[in-house]
Amino acid sequence: MRLVSGSNGISRRTLLKVGSAAAGVGALGALGGLARPALASSTSATITFAYFGDPKQATSMQASLLPLVKKADQNADLKVVGYNGTDWNDFFAKILTQIAAGAPPDIVGVATEGVQLMAGKDLAIPLDDYVKRDMSELKEMFDDVDPILIEGLMYDGHLFELPVNFNAGNMFYSTKLFKQAGLERPPENWTMDDFHGYAKKIGALPDVNAFDWIVRLWGSWTSFMYANGGNLLEEQRFDNGDWLWGAAYPGNDAVKTRKGGWKWGAPTANSAPTVEALQLMIDLRKEGLAPSPDVGGGGTLQGLFASNRIGMTIGGGFWAGGLHNAGMTPDSFDVQYFPKWKEQKHLFGVVGNAILKSSKNQDLAWEVVKQLSAADAFDLQFPGNATTPVRRSLMTAERYKSTGPEHWNVFYDTLTKFPNTTPIPAPPYYNALANALNRRTTEAVASGNAKSALDGLQKDLEAAAKV
Repeated sequence: MRLVSGSNGISRRTLLKVGSAAAGVGALGALGGLARPALASSTSATITFAYFGDPKQATSMQASLLPLVKKADQNADLKVVGYNGTDWNDFFAKILTQIAAGAPPDIVGVATEGVQLMAGKDLAIPLDDYVKRDMSELKEMFDDVDPILIEGLMYDGHLFELPVNFNAGNMFYSTKLFKQAGLERPPENWTMDDFHGYAKKIGALPDVNAFDWIVRLWGSWTSFMYANGGNLLEEQRFDNGDWLWGAAYPGNDAVKTRKGGWKWGAPTANSAPTVEALQLMIDLRKEGLAPSPDVGGGGTLQGLFASNRIGMTIGGGFWAGGLHNAGMTPDSFDVQYFPKWKEQKHLFGVVGNAILKSSKNQDLAWEVVKQLSAADAFDLQFPGNATTPVRRSLMTAERYKSTGPEHWNVFYDTLTKFPNTTPIPAPPYYNALANALNRRTTEAVASGNAKSALDGLQKDLEAAAKV
């Protein structure tokens, strides 16, 4: 889902935070959506839910979500555990440690970065049988969610999560700095040449960086890599997902191109398009149009953007809430699709909830997972436009009226206008990939030589793929 990954104070690593307990408990008690009659139980059970975010939020989150568990089993209880970290790979490392220690959670909030890690290591259960059994309940959800997001949570033809939120890599810009530079809103089909021209005009303003970015997988220089027709790994697809599409989306032409999830092949980290994309970032710095990037969540980047020190940067729908909380008014920033290079291709990440194989309460966990994907549950989990809803019915002008941006439709339309939109490359060895990417990107920026650094990344990924 980078939930990456984005780059602000309310980043994809904190997307599983929820609203206050006082607001949440009352509203959740009245939830409709995917609710089922409470299950009778002769013994009590405790569902443990792990999320990526501030551990201090766990208490209020637990109180807010407890009514969901009670709907599924009146005798059940809930324990919520939060884990901090710089990025998703930190979170997954902690979850793997808990599993190894014999204290795993039942449900884990997992972004695209970890779907194949959890599935490929046989840590999460496929939800296929549950979905088939409860399709009549789930049909309302599927009708409301673009199928590309569902496929983003599949591995080898099996569905491992129900979705809750996503973010695609779009281009945010400061309307104030654009006006000062004499620039209008970029057209939807703007090009990399247009981007460079905009950057030069913004860069001529005093004390302003035309563009800024962070070192990570989601929403980093990798967005330029996708637009240039490159990737870190060969893009393939699993074929065995037909069991889902006909039942979940009958008669929907949008599923004709859907398969069984992305199958990441051999490393291509030092391919010409990938090298060219990273070298562009280095060259922007040499031109004085971009500074040295930060590593990680990007809180500094948000602060700089909010203080009108950055003209353009990559972000997803979660930037709306983040910039609003940083003091920006709805009209002081806006968003456009990522510019076209060889193609106008966007990356995305989606977040859902997985049930671990080690859970002793899988049936109950499934009922809770369904509740978390209900439309009525979204704002209780993610208040203030802290991320993008997977449900298109929640994407309204009213939602973005208080936070902006004006062109909020870009967030969801990225999925439908561009058939080549693709999730970030996240194979079962994601943690090794992410750590190597961060290290080699930093090396490239320091040395000014993208080719040498990406030759090293190629060797790193080839070694990781064999483990």
